[in-house]
Amino acid sequence: MRGAQVAPLRAAPAGLTDALDVVAGFDDALVDGFGRVGERGASALTAFADAFTGTPLGAPVAVAVDAVIAGSVAPQHLAALAGARSALLGAAHDALLAQLDETLGRTRSPWTTPTSVPSEAPAALAGARAWWHEVALTGWRGVDHELLSVAAGVVETSLLVPELRRIAVLLDGLAAELRACVPVATMAQVPARRWADLWARGVLLAEGTPPPDATPSVSGRLLPLGVDVHSHDTAVQVQLHAILEPADGGPARLVRTAVTAAKVDTIVGPAIWRLLSHHPALLTALADKRALTVTDLPLRGGDLSWVDDRVRLDEPADPFATARVLLPAATTAATDPLDRHPAGIAEPVLVEGPVIRDEAGALAVEVDGERIALAVDRLPAAGPLTVDLVATASACLGLLRWDDGRWQLQPLAVLGTVKRRTVQAHNGDWACGVTDPKIAKEEARAGDAVAVLRERAGRLLRR
Repeated sequence: MRGAQVAPLRAAPAGLTDALDVVAGFDDALVDGFGRVGERGASALTAFADAFTGTPLGAPVAVAVDAVIAGSVAPQHLAALAGARSALLGAAHDALLAQLDETLGRTRSPWTTPTSVPSEAPAALAGARAWWHEVALTGWRGVDHELLSVAAGVVETSLLVPELRRIAVLLDGLAAELRACVPVATMAQVPARRWADLWARGVLLAEGTPPPDATPSVSGRLLPLGVDVHSHDTAVQVQLHAILEPADGGPARLVRTAVTAAKVDTIVGPAIWRLLSHHPALLTALADKRALTVTDLPLRGGDLSWVDDRVRLDEPADPFATARVLLPAATTAATDPLDRHPAGIAEPVLVEGPVIRDEAGALAVEVDGERIALAVDRLPAAGPLTVDLVATASACLGLLRWDDGRWQLQPLAVLGTVKRRTVQAHNGDWACGVTDPKIAKEEARAGDAVAVLRERAGRLLRR
Protein backbone atom coordinates (compact mmCIF):
# COMPACT_ATOMS: atom_id res chain seq x y z
CA MET A 1 0.00 0.00 0.00
CA ARG A 2 1.17 3.52 -0.79
CA GLY A 3 0.25 6.63 1.13
CA ALA A 4 -1.14 8.45 -1.90
CA GLN A 5 -3.56 5.57 -2.31
CA VAL A 6 -4.62 5.48 1.33
CA ALA A 7 -5.78 9.11 1.45
CA PRO A 8 -9.14 8.52 -0.34
CA LEU A 9 -10.17 6.08 2.38
CA ARG A 10 -10.58 8.94 4.83
CA ALA A 11 -13.77 10.13 3.07
CA ALA A 12 -16.94 8.03 3.45
CA PRO A 13 -18.81 7.18 0.22
CA ALA A 14 -21.75 9.45 -0.59
CA GLY A 15 -24.97 8.45 1.15
CA LEU A 16 -23.31 6.00 3.52
CA THR A 17 -24.11 7.93 6.70
CA ASP A 18 -27.77 8.38 5.70
CA ALA A 19 -28.15 4.67 4.93
CA LEU A 20 -26.69 3.64 8.27
CA ASP A 21 -28.92 6.13 10.10
CA VAL A 22 -31.99 4.55 8.50
CA VAL A 23 -30.81 1.09 9.54
CA ALA A 24 -30.15 2.33 13.09
CA GLY A 25 -33.76 3.57 13.33
CA PHE A 26 -35.04 0.18 12.21
CA ASP A 27 -32.83 -1.57 14.76
CA ASP A 28 -34.08 0.67 17.57
CA ALA A 29 -37.67 -0.24 16.68
CA LEU A 30 -36.74 -3.93 16.84
CA VAL A 31 -35.35 -3.46 20.37
CA ASP A 32 -38.84 -2.65 21.66
CA GLY A 33 -40.55 -5.13 19.34
CA PHE A 34 -42.85 -4.86 16.35
CA GLY A 35 -45.78 -6.05 18.44
CA ARG A 36 -46.01 -2.72 20.24
CA VAL A 37 -44.59 -0.01 18.00
CA GLY A 38 -44.70 3.44 19.58
CA GLU A 39 -44.61 6.82 17.88
CA ARG A 40 -40.82 6.86 17.69
CA GLY A 41 -40.66 3.34 16.24
CA ALA A 42 -43.40 4.09 13.70
CA SER A 43 -41.50 7.18 12.56
CA ALA A 44 -38.27 5.17 12.16
CA LEU A 45 -40.02 2.43 10.19
CA THR A 46 -41.70 4.98 7.93
CA ALA A 47 -38.31 6.53 7.20
CA PHE A 48 -37.02 3.03 6.47
CA ALA A 49 -39.82 2.49 3.94
CA ASP A 50 -39.19 5.91 2.36
CA ALA A 51 -35.58 4.91 1.68
CA PHE A 52 -36.84 2.32 -0.83
CA THR A 53 -39.28 4.57 -2.70
CA GLY A 54 -38.83 4.11 -6.44
CA THR A 55 -37.01 0.78 -6.08
CA PRO A 56 -38.34 -2.76 -6.68
CA LEU A 57 -38.50 -3.19 -2.89
CA GLY A 58 -40.55 -0.03 -2.39
CA ALA A 59 -44.02 -1.57 -2.54
CA PRO A 60 -43.44 -4.71 -0.40
CA VAL A 61 -41.54 -2.73 2.23
CA ALA A 62 -44.27 -0.08 2.44
CA VAL A 63 -46.91 -2.80 2.87
CA ALA A 64 -44.82 -4.49 5.55
CA VAL A 65 -44.27 -1.26 7.50
CA ASP A 66 -48.00 -0.46 7.36
CA ALA A 67 -48.75 -3.95 8.69
CA VAL A 68 -46.31 -3.54 11.59
CA ILE A 69 -47.73 -0.15 12.57
CA ALA A 70 -51.28 -1.53 12.33
CA GLY A 71 -50.34 -4.51 14.53
CA SER A 72 -51.07 -7.16 11.90
CA VAL A 73 -47.57 -8.26 10.94
CA ALA A 74 -47.28 -11.62 9.18
CA PRO A 75 -44.21 -13.76 8.33
CA GLN A 76 -44.08 -12.46 4.76
CA HIS A 77 -43.89 -8.91 6.09
CA LEU A 78 -40.91 -9.77 8.27
CA ALA A 79 -39.19 -11.44 5.32
CA ALA A 80 -39.64 -8.24 3.27
CA LEU A 81 -38.24 -6.10 6.09
CA ALA A 82 -35.27 -8.40 6.70
CA GLY A 83 -34.52 -8.52 2.98
CA ALA A 84 -34.75 -4.75 2.64
CA ARG A 85 -32.50 -4.16 5.64
CA SER A 86 -29.93 -6.57 4.21
CA ALA A 87 -30.18 -4.87 0.80
CA LEU A 88 -29.51 -1.45 2.33
CA LEU A 89 -26.45 -2.72 4.22
CA GLY A 90 -25.42 -4.57 1.07
CA ALA A 91 -25.42 -1.31 -0.86
CA ALA A 92 -23.25 0.23 1.86
CA HIS A 93 -20.93 -2.79 1.61
CA ASP A 94 -20.65 -2.39 -2.16
CA ALA A 95 -19.85 1.32 -1.91
CA LEU A 96 -17.11 0.74 0.67
CA LEU A 97 -15.65 -2.21 -1.22
CA ALA A 98 -15.60 -0.24 -4.49
CA GLN A 99 -13.72 2.53 -2.68
CA LEU A 100 -11.24 0.00 -1.29
CA ASP A 101 -10.75 -1.78 -4.62
CA GLU A 102 -9.99 1.52 -6.32
CA THR A 103 -7.51 2.39 -3.58
CA LEU A 104 -5.73 -0.97 -3.76
CA GLY A 105 -6.03 -1.37 -7.52
CA ARG A 106 -7.71 -4.70 -6.92
CA THR A 107 -9.83 -6.34 -9.64
CA ARG A 108 -13.00 -8.21 -8.71
CA SER A 109 -15.04 -10.58 -10.85
CA PRO A 110 -18.85 -10.14 -10.83
CA TRP A 111 -21.20 -12.40 -8.89
CA THR A 112 -23.04 -15.03 -10.92
CA THR A 113 -26.69 -15.37 -9.90
CA PRO A 114 -27.79 -19.03 -9.47
CA THR A 115 -30.33 -20.18 -12.04
CA SER A 116 -31.68 -23.11 -10.00
CA VAL A 117 -35.05 -22.84 -8.25
CA PRO A 118 -35.67 -23.50 -4.54
CA SER A 119 -36.49 -27.08 -3.64
CA GLU A 120 -39.18 -27.99 -1.14
CA ALA A 121 -38.32 -26.43 2.21
CA PRO A 122 -37.59 -28.86 5.09
CA ALA A 123 -40.36 -29.02 7.66
CA ALA A 124 -37.93 -27.97 10.40
CA LEU A 125 -37.78 -24.49 8.85
CA ALA A 126 -41.32 -23.81 10.07
CA GLY A 127 -40.12 -23.85 13.68
CA ALA A 128 -37.26 -21.46 12.87
CA ARG A 129 -39.61 -19.06 11.07
CA ALA A 130 -41.99 -19.07 14.02
CA TRP A 131 -39.20 -18.32 16.47
CA TRP A 132 -37.79 -15.39 14.48
CA HIS A 133 -41.35 -14.07 14.12
CA GLU A 134 -41.92 -14.23 17.87
CA VAL A 135 -38.63 -12.47 18.56
CA ALA A 136 -39.59 -9.63 16.21
CA LEU A 137 -42.94 -9.16 17.93
CA THR A 138 -41.48 -9.37 21.44
CA GLY A 139 -38.37 -7.28 20.78
CA TRP A 140 -35.02 -7.81 22.41
CA ARG A 141 -36.14 -6.28 25.70
CA GLY A 142 -38.95 -8.82 25.92
CA VAL A 143 -36.79 -11.92 25.49
CA ASP A 144 -37.11 -14.29 28.44
CA HIS A 145 -36.14 -17.85 29.37
CA GLU A 146 -39.40 -19.26 28.02
CA LEU A 147 -38.70 -17.90 24.54
CA LEU A 148 -35.12 -19.17 24.70
CA SER A 149 -36.27 -22.66 25.71
CA VAL A 150 -38.28 -22.76 22.48
CA ALA A 151 -35.10 -21.87 20.58
CA ALA A 152 -33.34 -24.90 22.07
CA GLY A 153 -35.95 -27.19 20.55
CA VAL A 154 -35.63 -25.52 17.16
CA VAL A 155 -31.83 -25.90 17.26
CA GLU A 156 -32.07 -29.60 18.15
CA THR A 157 -34.49 -30.25 15.30
CA SER A 158 -32.52 -28.24 12.76
CA LEU A 159 -29.22 -29.96 13.55
CA LEU A 160 -30.73 -33.24 12.34
CA VAL A 161 -31.11 -31.79 8.82
CA PRO A 162 -27.69 -31.24 7.16
CA GLU A 163 -28.84 -28.30 5.02
CA LEU A 164 -30.18 -26.52 8.11
CA ARG A 165 -27.02 -26.68 10.23
CA ARG A 166 -26.06 -23.16 9.22
CA ILE A 167 -29.25 -21.70 10.65
CA ALA A 168 -28.99 -24.02 13.67
CA VAL A 169 -25.51 -22.74 14.57
CA LEU A 170 -26.66 -19.14 14.08
CA LEU A 171 -29.70 -19.63 16.29
CA ASP A 172 -27.72 -21.53 18.93
CA GLY A 173 -25.11 -18.79 19.16
CA LEU A 174 -27.66 -15.97 19.37
CA ALA A 175 -29.69 -17.83 21.99
CA ALA A 176 -26.54 -18.27 24.08
CA GLU A 177 -25.84 -14.52 23.92
CA LEU A 178 -29.42 -13.66 24.85
CA ARG A 179 -29.45 -16.18 27.67
CA ALA A 180 -26.39 -14.52 29.18
CA CYS A 181 -28.15 -11.13 29.03
CA VAL A 182 -31.57 -12.08 30.42
CA PRO A 183 -33.32 -10.02 31.63
CA VAL A 184 -32.47 -7.89 28.60
CA ALA A 185 -34.90 -5.22 29.82
CA THR A 186 -32.42 -4.23 32.53
CA MET A 187 -29.45 -3.79 30.16
CA ALA A 188 -28.16 -0.23 29.98
CA GLN A 189 -27.39 -0.65 26.29
CA VAL A 190 -28.60 -3.37 23.93
CA PRO A 191 -26.26 -4.40 21.05
CA ALA A 192 -29.04 -3.48 18.63
CA ARG A 193 -27.01 -3.56 15.41
CA ARG A 194 -25.40 -6.94 16.07
CA TRP A 195 -28.59 -8.66 17.16
CA ALA A 196 -30.56 -7.14 14.30
CA ASP A 197 -27.89 -8.40 11.87
CA LEU A 198 -28.32 -11.92 13.25
CA TRP A 199 -32.12 -11.63 13.23
CA ALA A 200 -32.20 -10.53 9.58
CA ARG A 201 -29.80 -13.29 8.57
CA GLY A 202 -31.91 -15.86 10.43
CA VAL A 203 -35.16 -14.69 8.85
CA LEU A 204 -33.67 -14.89 5.35
CA LEU A 205 -32.13 -18.31 5.95
CA ALA A 206 -35.47 -19.55 7.30
CA GLU A 207 -37.09 -18.55 4.01
CA GLY A 208 -34.91 -21.16 2.33
CA THR A 209 -32.32 -20.63 -0.38
CA PRO A 210 -32.10 -22.21 -3.83
CA PRO A 211 -29.56 -25.01 -4.13
CA PRO A 212 -26.37 -23.70 -5.73
CA ASP A 213 -25.76 -24.37 -9.38
CA ALA A 214 -23.07 -26.88 -10.22
CA THR A 215 -20.15 -25.48 -8.23
CA PRO A 216 -16.91 -25.39 -10.24
CA SER A 217 -13.90 -27.09 -8.72
CA VAL A 218 -10.32 -25.90 -8.82
CA SER A 219 -6.93 -27.48 -8.44
CA GLY A 220 -3.59 -25.86 -7.83
CA ARG A 221 -1.25 -24.52 -5.19
CA LEU A 222 -2.66 -22.75 -2.14
CA LEU A 223 -0.31 -20.25 -0.50
CA PRO A 224 -1.51 -19.11 2.95
CA LEU A 225 -1.43 -15.41 3.84
CA GLY A 226 -2.94 -15.50 7.31
CA VAL A 227 -5.67 -16.96 9.44
CA ASP A 228 -8.54 -15.17 11.17
CA VAL A 229 -9.85 -16.92 14.28
CA HIS A 230 -13.55 -16.45 15.10
CA SER A 231 -14.35 -17.81 18.55
CA HIS A 232 -17.77 -17.82 20.19
CA ASP A 233 -19.07 -19.58 23.29
CA THR A 234 -20.76 -22.22 21.12
CA ALA A 235 -18.55 -22.46 18.03
CA VAL A 236 -15.12 -21.69 16.61
CA GLN A 237 -14.17 -21.02 13.00
CA VAL A 238 -10.70 -20.69 11.55
CA GLN A 239 -10.78 -18.75 8.29
CA LEU A 240 -7.73 -18.94 6.06
CA HIS A 241 -6.97 -16.16 3.56
CA ALA A 242 -4.70 -17.40 0.79
CA ILE A 243 -3.53 -17.04 -2.79
CA LEU A 244 -4.52 -19.82 -5.19
CA GLU A 245 -2.25 -20.51 -8.14
CA PRO A 246 -4.52 -22.56 -10.47
CA ALA A 247 -3.06 -25.70 -11.97
CA ASP A 248 -4.28 -24.64 -15.43
CA GLY A 249 -1.96 -21.63 -15.41
CA GLY A 250 -4.68 -19.04 -14.87
CA PRO A 251 -4.12 -15.83 -12.90
CA ALA A 252 -3.51 -16.01 -9.17
CA ARG A 253 -6.71 -15.65 -7.16
CA LEU A 254 -7.37 -14.34 -3.68
CA VAL A 255 -9.51 -16.92 -1.87
CA ARG A 256 -10.53 -17.91 1.62
CA THR A 257 -11.50 -21.20 3.19
CA ALA A 258 -12.70 -22.12 6.65
CA VAL A 259 -13.20 -25.02 9.03
CA THR A 260 -15.57 -24.95 11.99
CA ALA A 261 -16.21 -26.90 15.19
CA ALA A 262 -18.78 -26.75 17.96
CA LYS A 263 -17.48 -25.83 21.42
CA VAL A 264 -18.46 -24.86 24.93
CA ASP A 265 -17.55 -21.63 26.67
CA THR A 266 -14.88 -23.27 28.85
CA ILE A 267 -12.69 -24.03 25.82
CA VAL A 268 -10.74 -20.86 25.10
CA GLY A 269 -7.30 -19.71 24.03
CA PRO A 270 -4.88 -22.21 22.42
CA ALA A 271 -7.17 -25.13 23.40
CA ILE A 272 -9.50 -24.34 20.50
CA TRP A 273 -6.96 -25.73 18.02
CA ARG A 274 -7.50 -29.22 19.48
CA LEU A 275 -11.13 -29.02 18.37
CA LEU A 276 -9.86 -28.89 14.79
CA SER A 277 -7.41 -31.80 15.04
CA HIS A 278 -9.30 -33.71 12.31
CA HIS A 279 -7.88 -31.18 9.79
CA PRO A 280 -4.17 -32.10 10.17
CA ALA A 281 -2.99 -30.78 6.79
CA LEU A 282 -4.45 -27.34 7.44
CA LEU A 283 -3.05 -27.11 10.97
CA THR A 284 0.41 -28.24 9.85
CA ALA A 285 0.42 -25.73 6.99
CA LEU A 286 -0.37 -22.94 9.43
CA ALA A 287 2.14 -23.96 12.07
CA ASP A 288 5.00 -24.75 9.69
CA LYS A 289 4.33 -22.03 7.03
CA ARG A 290 3.82 -24.49 4.19
CA ALA A 291 1.89 -24.32 0.95
CA LEU A 292 -0.84 -26.83 0.10
CA THR A 293 -1.66 -28.66 -3.09
CA VAL A 294 -5.42 -28.83 -3.58
CA THR A 295 -7.29 -31.06 -6.01
CA ASP A 296 -10.87 -30.51 -7.18
CA LEU A 297 -11.95 -28.30 -4.29
CA PRO A 298 -15.35 -26.62 -4.85
CA LEU A 299 -15.03 -22.84 -5.32
CA ARG A 300 -18.05 -20.57 -4.98
CA GLY A 301 -17.13 -16.99 -5.60
CA GLY A 302 -14.04 -16.47 -3.48
CA ASP A 303 -14.91 -19.18 -0.94
CA LEU A 304 -13.07 -22.48 -1.24
CA SER A 305 -14.78 -25.47 0.41
CA TRP A 306 -12.34 -27.46 2.51
CA VAL A 307 -12.16 -31.23 1.85
CA ASP A 308 -9.38 -32.93 3.81
CA ASP A 309 -8.77 -35.87 1.50
CA ARG A 310 -8.23 -33.54 -1.48
CA VAL A 311 -5.43 -31.57 0.17
CA ARG A 312 -1.78 -32.43 0.73
CA LEU A 313 1.14 -30.52 2.17
CA ASP A 314 3.60 -28.80 -0.19
CA GLU A 315 6.88 -26.95 0.22
CA PRO A 316 7.51 -24.15 2.76
CA ALA A 317 6.01 -20.80 1.75
CA ASP A 318 6.69 -17.54 3.58
CA PRO A 319 3.37 -15.61 3.86
CA PHE A 320 5.19 -12.25 3.71
CA ALA A 321 6.96 -13.26 0.47
CA THR A 322 3.62 -14.46 -0.94
CA ALA A 323 2.04 -11.11 -0.06
CA ARG A 324 4.86 -9.10 -1.64
CA VAL A 325 5.01 -11.08 -4.88
CA LEU A 326 1.49 -12.36 -5.59
CA LEU A 327 -1.02 -10.29 -3.62
CA PRO A 328 -0.79 -7.01 -5.60
CA ALA A 329 -1.87 -8.66 -8.88
CA ALA A 330 -4.25 -11.30 -7.50
CA THR A 331 -7.86 -11.17 -8.63
CA THR A 332 -10.77 -11.77 -6.29
CA ALA A 333 -14.46 -12.58 -6.55
CA ALA A 334 -17.56 -10.60 -5.62
CA THR A 335 -19.22 -11.29 -2.28
CA ASP A 336 -22.12 -13.69 -1.87
CA PRO A 337 -25.28 -11.51 -1.75
CA LEU A 338 -26.25 -12.85 1.68
CA ASP A 339 -22.84 -11.87 3.06
CA ARG A 340 -22.84 -8.28 1.78
CA HIS A 341 -22.45 -6.22 4.95
CA PRO A 342 -19.90 -3.54 5.91
CA ALA A 343 -18.82 -5.63 8.90
CA GLY A 344 -18.01 -8.52 6.55
CA ILE A 345 -15.33 -6.66 4.60
CA ALA A 346 -11.95 -8.25 5.27
CA GLU A 347 -9.38 -7.62 2.53
CA PRO A 348 -5.81 -8.97 2.98
CA VAL A 349 -3.06 -6.36 2.59
CA LEU A 350 0.61 -6.04 3.42
CA VAL A 351 1.76 -2.79 5.03
CA GLU A 352 5.51 -2.33 5.45
CA GLY A 353 6.58 0.33 7.89
CA PRO A 354 6.96 0.74 11.64
CA VAL A 355 4.02 0.68 14.01
CA ILE A 356 3.54 3.96 15.86
CA ARG A 357 1.55 5.11 18.89
CA ASP A 358 -0.62 8.19 18.74
CA GLU A 359 -1.14 10.70 21.54
CA ALA A 360 -3.78 8.47 23.15
CA GLY A 361 -1.54 5.39 23.04
CA ALA A 362 -3.44 3.67 20.22
CA LEU A 363 -1.41 1.74 17.64
CA ALA A 364 -1.37 2.56 13.94
CA VAL A 365 0.70 2.04 10.84
CA GLU A 366 1.86 5.05 8.85
CA VAL A 367 2.25 4.97 5.08
CA ASP A 368 3.78 8.17 3.66
CA GLY A 369 2.07 10.32 6.24
CA GLU A 370 -1.29 8.52 6.16
CA ARG A 371 -2.25 6.55 9.27
CA ILE A 372 -4.36 3.40 9.52
CA ALA A 373 -5.46 2.33 13.00
CA LEU A 374 -4.61 -1.20 14.09
CA ALA A 375 -7.54 -3.26 15.39
CA VAL A 376 -5.58 -4.92 18.19
CA ASP A 377 -8.85 -5.71 20.00
CA ARG A 378 -9.33 -8.43 17.38
CA LEU A 379 -6.13 -10.30 18.29
CA PRO A 380 -7.12 -13.88 19.22
CA ALA A 381 -5.96 -15.52 22.43
CA ALA A 382 -5.25 -18.68 20.40
CA GLY A 383 -2.04 -17.30 18.91
CA PRO A 384 1.18 -15.53 19.87
CA LEU A 385 0.24 -12.04 18.65
CA THR A 386 -0.04 -9.56 21.51
CA VAL A 387 -0.38 -5.80 21.62
CA ASP A 388 3.23 -5.44 22.81
CA LEU A 389 4.52 -7.65 19.99
CA VAL A 390 2.50 -5.79 17.36
CA ALA A 391 3.91 -2.51 18.69
CA THR A 392 7.43 -3.65 17.68
CA ALA A 393 6.45 -4.61 14.11
CA SER A 394 8.18 -3.28 11.01
CA ALA A 395 5.69 -4.98 8.66
CA CYS A 396 2.12 -6.12 9.17
CA LEU A 397 0.11 -8.60 7.14
CA GLY A 398 -3.55 -8.15 7.96
CA LEU A 399 -7.15 -7.55 6.97
CA LEU A 400 -8.50 -4.13 6.12
CA ARG A 401 -11.89 -3.74 7.81
CA TRP A 402 -14.42 -0.95 8.06
CA ASP A 403 -15.46 -0.55 11.68
CA ASP A 404 -16.77 2.30 13.84
CA GLY A 405 -16.91 4.65 10.85
CA ARG A 406 -13.29 4.19 9.72
CA TRP A 407 -10.91 1.77 8.09
CA GLN A 408 -8.77 -0.32 10.41
CA LEU A 409 -6.13 -2.99 9.91
CA GLN A 410 -6.56 -6.27 11.80
CA PRO A 411 -3.12 -7.92 12.20
CA LEU A 412 -2.83 -11.54 11.10
CA ALA A 413 0.97 -11.64 11.18
CA VAL A 414 3.80 -9.26 12.00
CA LEU A 415 7.47 -9.03 11.18
CA GLY A 416 9.63 -7.29 13.74
CA THR A 417 12.75 -7.26 15.85
CA VAL A 418 12.85 -8.75 19.34
CA LYS A 419 16.16 -8.68 21.26
CA ARG A 420 18.03 -7.76 18.06
CA ARG A 421 16.59 -10.76 16.27
CA THR A 422 14.15 -10.59 13.35
CA VAL A 423 11.05 -12.63 14.13
CA GLN A 424 7.72 -13.44 12.55
CA ALA A 425 4.55 -14.11 14.51
CA HIS A 426 1.33 -15.41 13.00
CA ASN A 427 -2.13 -16.15 14.37
CA GLY A 428 -1.75 -19.78 13.30
CA ASP A 429 1.65 -20.45 14.88
CA TRP A 430 0.11 -22.52 17.68
CA ALA A 431 -2.10 -24.63 15.43
CA CYS A 432 -0.08 -27.77 16.26
CA GLY A 433 0.75 -26.79 19.83
CA VAL A 434 1.92 -23.80 21.82
CA THR A 435 5.51 -22.84 21.05
CA ASP A 436 5.91 -20.25 23.83
CA PRO A 437 7.34 -22.14 26.86
CA LYS A 438 5.63 -19.86 29.38
CA ILE A 439 2.19 -20.23 27.78
CA ALA A 440 2.74 -23.97 27.30
CA LYS A 441 3.47 -24.37 31.02
CA GLU A 442 0.27 -22.50 31.90
CA GLU A 443 -1.69 -24.70 29.51
CA ALA A 444 -0.23 -27.86 31.05
CA ARG A 445 -1.07 -26.64 34.54
CA ALA A 446 -4.69 -25.90 33.52
CA GLY A 447 -5.13 -29.35 31.96
CA ASP A 448 -6.58 -30.41 28.64
CA ALA A 449 -10.22 -29.28 28.78
CA VAL A 450 -10.96 -30.76 25.36
CA ALA A 451 -9.71 -34.23 26.36
CA VAL A 452 -11.70 -34.14 29.60
CA LEU A 453 -14.91 -33.13 27.87
CA ARG A 454 -14.46 -35.75 25.16
CA GLU A 455 -13.86 -38.44 27.77
CA ARG A 456 -16.99 -37.43 29.68
CA ALA A 457 -19.02 -37.35 26.48
CA GLY A 458 -17.74 -40.83 25.61
CA ARG A 459 -18.88 -42.14 28.98
CA LEU A 460 -22.34 -40.69 28.49
CA LEU A 461 -22.63 -42.25 25.04
CA ARG A 462 -21.60 -45.66 26.38
CA ARG A 463 -24.41 -45.69 28.93
